[in-house]
Amino acid sequence: MTEVPAAVRDPATLDLSRSRRLHVTNVGGAGMSAVATLLAESGHVVSGHDPAASTPFLDLLAGRGVAVSTGTERPLLDGGVEAVVVSTATPPDDPHVAAARDRGVPVLHRAAALAALSAVRTTAAVAGTHGKTTTSALLTTILSGAGRDPGWVVGAGIAHLGRSAAWGGDGPLVVEADESDGTFLALATDVAIVTNVEPDHLENWGGEEALREGFRRFVAGVAGPVVLCADDPGSAALLPAADRPLTYGLDPAADYRVVDPAPWGTGVRFTLRHVGEDVEVEVPAAPGVHNARNAAGALAVADALGVPLADGVAALAAFTGVARRFELRGEAGGVTVVDSYDHLPTEVAAALAAAAWGPWQRVVAVFQPHRYSRTAGLWRSFADAFVDADLLAVTGIYAAGEAPRPGVTGKLLVDAVLEAHPWAHVAWLPTLDDVLVWLGGVLRPGDLCLTLGAGDLTDLAPRILARLEADR
Repeated sequence: MTEVPAAVRDPATLDLSRSRRLHVTNVGGAGMSAVATLLAESGHVVSGHDPAASTPFLDLLAGRGVAVSTGTERPLLDGGVEAVVVSTATPPDDPHVAAARDRGVPVLHRAAALAALSAVRTTAAVAGTHGKTTTSALLTTILSGAGRDPGWVVGAGIAHLGRSAAWGGDGPLVVEADESDGTFLALATDVAIVTNVEPDHLENWGGEEALREGFRRFVAGVAGPVVLCADDPGSAALLPAADRPLTYGLDPAADYRVVDPAPWGTGVRFTLRHVGEDVEVEVPAAPGVHNARNAAGALAVADALGVPLADGVAALAAFTGVARRFELRGEAGGVTVVDSYDHLPTEVAAALAAAAWGPWQRVVAVFQPHRYSRTAGLWRSFADAFVDADLLAVTGIYAAGEAPRPGVTGKLLVDAVLEAHPWAHVAWLPTLDDVLVWLGGVLRPGDLCLTLGAGDLTDLAPRILARLEADR
C-alpha cells in the first residue's frame, strides 16, 4: 500500500464532543485562520500565534473571539491548552510545539482538526487537483440559497458571503479537501466530488502513482455518493473505487450532462440534463466551459444532499465570484484587469479559453510560475497552455519557500511555448517591475490584461491600473 504524506500519519485524534481549549500555530494564514474560525464558532476556546505582525485574517479572528499574538516573541503557552494544531509550515522547533510536547499535550496537524470538525456533522468534501475552490464556493452558494444553512471552509473568500470559512448552522459542512499534504484522507466524508486528477505535489507524494492511489483511497472511504467528472480521465478512472458513483460533464453518458455551454455576461450558461430532466443554468461571475463543469458538479452534489436541481439553479443567482478566481480587479484606459490563481497547465489553458470567450479585442497574459519543484516537473506541459493569449509575458518563479534549483527558471516555459508555437508573441521578464514596464508599452483600449499565478503576481494589479490611469 502506498504511503500517504506525513501530515495524515499522526495517530493522535481530537475529540470535539465537548468544549476544548485549543491553540493554533501560524494562525494568520489563510488555511489555519479558517480552522481557527471553525473551532471558535463551533464552541471551543481558541488562541493562536503568527510570526507575521499583520495578516488580512487577524481582524476576522479577533471578531470570532480568537486570542491572537504575533511577532517573533511568543507568549508562554497557556497552561489550560488541551491540544496544539499545527500546519505543514510549522517548524518542529516552534516554541509552542516544544512546550506542548514537554507537557504531554497532543500536537495535531490541521488535517486532524478538520477531521474532528467533519466528524460532528454531515460533510461534503470537494477534492481534485484544481477547480476545488470555485466548486466549493458554488456548492456553498447552492446550499445557502436553498436554506440548508451550511458551514464551509474554502481556499478563498466567497464574495457574496464575505468570508472563506464559517461554521454556519445545522446544514452540511462543505470542505475544500486538500490533496497536497494528504489532508483529504483524514476527513470523515459523507458525500464527495473529485473535479480532476493530474500530476501535482509529487514532491510530497513521492510520485504520480502514489498521488493517484491517494485519490483512490479517498474515494473508497466516502460513506455516500461520490461525484466524478466524466470528462477528466483521472477522475473517471476512480469509478471502480466508488461505492455509489455519479458522473458529470459534457460526456453524453454523464449522469449530470452539460449541454450547449455558452458565454453569459461575465459568466456561463448551459443546459443540465439529468434522468430526462433539463434545467437551464446561469452562473454569474464564473466564465468558461470549465466553470460550467464546476457548476454541474456542485449541483450534482447538492442534489445528492437533497436539494432539487431547480432550487439549486435558483440559488446560483447569488454567486458573485471567488477571490483570485478570474477576479475583476478594475478597468482603466479601456483596459480590463483580471487576476486569477491558476498555475497548473490545464488551469491556465481553461482560464485563457474563458478569456478568449469574452468581449475583449485581445488577451494579454502574464504568467508567474509557482515553485521550483513544480516548474522542473511540469514546464514542458505548458507548451500549449497559452494558445488563447494574444501576447504573453512569463516572469521569474515564485519560490513559495523553496530553494532555487540550478537551471530552473521561467525561461523554460518560454522555450517550451516557442518550440511548440514558433510565432507566439512571448516575452521573458524575470521581475514584476520588468512586467509593469512591458505592459505599459503593449496594452491598449479593448484589451484584457490577465495575470495568472498563485504567488505575489496578484499584487501587480493595482500597479497596472495606476499606470494605466497615469497614461490616460
